[in-house]
Amino acid sequence: MLALKLSLVPLFLLIVSMSGKWWGPSVAGWLAGLPVVAGPILFLLVLSHGAPFGAHAATLSLSAILASEAFNFAYAWTCQSRRWPFAMSAGLIAWLVCACALSLLPASPVWAAGVALAAVAFGQSFLPRSSVAAAGLPLTRADLTGRMVAGAGLTLAVTSLSGWVGAAWSGLLAVFPLLGIVLSVASHRAHGPDFVVSMLRGMVLGRFSFAAFCLLLSFALERQPAIVAFAEAAVLAMFVQWCTKRLAVASVAQSSGRAPAGK
Repeated sequence: MLALKLSLVPLFLLIVSMSGKWWGPSVAGWLAGLPVVAGPILFLLVLSHGAPFGAHAATLSLSAILASEAFNFAYAWTCQSRRWPFAMSAGLIAWLVCACALSLLPASPVWAAGVALAAVAFGQSFLPRSSVAAAGLPLTRADLTGRMVAGAGLTLAVTSLSGWVGAAWSGLLAVFPLLGIVLSVASHRAHGPDFVVSMLRGMVLGRFSFAAFCLLLSFALERQPAIVAFAEAAVLAMFVQWCTKRLAVASVAQSSGRAPAGK
C-alpha cells in the first residue's frame, strides 16, 4: 500500500509536468483536468475504507470542481496585476472558502453534478482571455523532483487523514489544486500572466472528463467491484475528454472559417 501511495500520483504528475514542456500551456492545462491526482487518491481511499466511503468521497470530489474553478478564477485575475505569491494566496483563499461551504452541504451525486457544471460554465465565461502561444515551460530536474514529491505528500496526507476528517473532506482534499498551483506558479514566473491565463482556460476543457469520472464512481462503487468501477470511470473519462477535444477543435475551425467573411 505504501508503495502505491508513493508512486501513483508522482508518476502522473511527471507526465503532466513534461507535457507543459513538450506541447505548451493549453495541452498541459487540458491534461491537468484529467483525474491524474484525484483518481489514484480515490482508489487508495476505497482500498483503505471500502466502497461506501469511496463513493461519498467521489461525490464531494465532483462538487469540488467548484473550489478548483474558484482557485483558477482568483489566480487568473489576481496575476494580471500582482506577483505570484499574491495570486497564489488569493487562489488558495478562494479554494478554502468554497471547500468549507461544500463540506456543509448535502452530498448528492445529482446536486454535485449540477454544482460542477455551473462552475465550469462560470469559468468558461468569466476567466480572462488570452491567445498566447508561448514556448514550453523551462523544466529542470529539481522542478520535476519537487512536483513528484509534492504529489506523494498530498497522497500521503489525504490517505493518512482520511479516517479522521471523514469521506467528505477526503473527497474535497483529493481535488486540492496541487497541479493548478504548480503549473500556475511555474508559468507565471517563467512567462507571465498571459501564459497562466491560457493554461487555466485549457484546464476548463478537462473538467468534463473529471466530472464524468467522479459521477460514475459515485454510483458504481457500491454496485460493482472497485476495479471494475474505476476501469469504467477511466474509460468514460477518456471518451468524454476525446469528445471535448473534438468539439473544441471543431469550434476553432468553424470560427476560423467565418473570419474571412467578416472582413
